[in-house]
Amino acid sequence: MTSLWNSLWPWMAVAGAGALHGLNPATGWMFAAALGVRSHDRMQALRALIPIAVGHAGAIGLVAAALVLGLRMDRVALQFMAAGLFVIVAGFHLLGRMPAAARKTAGHAGLALWSFMMATMHGAGLMLLPSLFAICSGNASTGEITASDSLLPALGAIGLHTIVMVVVSGLAAAGICRGADAFARLHSGIKRKPGAASSLANRGGVDT
Repeated sequence: MTSLWNSLWPWMAVAGAGALHGLNPATGWMFAAALGVRSHDRMQALRALIPIAVGHAGAIGLVAAALVLGLRMDRVALQFMAAGLFVIVAGFHLLGRMPAAARKTAGHAGLALWSFMMATMHGAGLMLLPSLFAICSGNASTGEITASDSLLPALGAIGLHTIVMVVVSGLAAAGICRGADAFARLHSGIKRKPGAASSLANRGGVDT
């Protein structure tokens, strides 16, 4: 029983972190929801989750690759690099130095870049290091990780984490779109009511 738990807990932690990251609006689902509400097309919101997933998986994969290859990674330097990239892009945008096309609604490349920067700055991949180490080592007592033996488990962990994140983000974005549609129908119904009441009053006056 203990052996089964030792083999399952890293995967459960990876999936749980995926759900937690999926709930965070900064991962990008708020942009997906905005696209869906603006276009009145819920599928537009769901399609926007694809580049968001790519960017998030890229940030996780960067940390996993360093672990598998035995590279040393400076947490502070990595986060400052992502923060610096974010500041540069935001500065060019605010100063009007970016092309007009780039200042419009974020495309798929922009969503992927945003997702990658946010996941890196928040330390999404670093959060998974204990679980990734347990998954890649296979035997925590030895503490040995080889690239050949740990590549597939690392890819599996990244895939599981990303899938759970996308599912939770999709539910959040779809919920926002559904709520916006319901509010629009309610608002439209309220606006029609005075006209309907006036029509009924006029008809009553004619009948009398």
